[in-house]
Amino acid sequence: MSARSAHPAPGQKPPGTPPSLLESGRRGLMLILSSPSGAGKSTLTRMLLQDKSVNLTLSVSVTTRARRTSEVDGIHYHFITRAEFEKRRAAGDLLEYAEVHGNFYGSPRGLVESVLSQGRDVIFDIDYQGTQQVRQRAPNDVVTIFILPPSMRELRARLERRAEDAPETIAKRLANAKNEIQRWSVYDYVLVNDDLQRTYDHVLNILEAERLRRARSQDATAKFVTALLAE
Repeated sequence: MSARSAHPAPGQKPPGTPPSLLESGRRGLMLILSSPSGAGKSTLTRMLLQDKSVNLTLSVSVTTRARRTSEVDGIHYHFITRAEFEKRRAAGDLLEYAEVHGNFYGSPRGLVESVLSQGRDVIFDIDYQGTQQVRQRAPNDVVTIFILPPSMRELRARLERRAEDAPETIAKRLANAKNEIQRWSVYDYVLVNDDLQRTYDHVLNILEAERLRRARSQDATAKFVTALLAE
């Protein structure tokens, strides 16, 4: 966070701020961030999770791909075999699943539902295939944001600076990125990540507004209004 974050960013509460009267009785929401590889969704997700005032729980996906040297099992992903993945999928234990770059990813269902029922919010770092599945299964709980790169040239530069993939893998990711970018219209919000702090502030604004959406706090609002009118 930059030095100006000594004051809360738009949509951001100071640490320790309790929920508003209408937020306190609501069901949690699922915040989905998607983007082509290298456009910024993982960085934004990390910023949101590190900021305790935002109060988000990460849905840690299972995946069949190999673990990168910078990743920790159970923190970044749960790394499992293809056989275990197929077993969980067949049992209905995945809220969503997708094949990306020849590997399988999925979101465990039980933990997410437990968190939502406690009025807490869950953040997902998944692609458009998973996003569509989650939307179909829980349309009232989902808020979706798609992150675009400022240019394809900048996207390539970011992937190269990451220094985690071979040149042929980077070329494949760029080709896949063009297909993913065409899916922008299925998302609720679209942001161009040309400035990381500004994009982060926009995400905070969206989250704050969605937490206060009437449909999510319907029961709490009804109780509050009843008590208000009885005074």
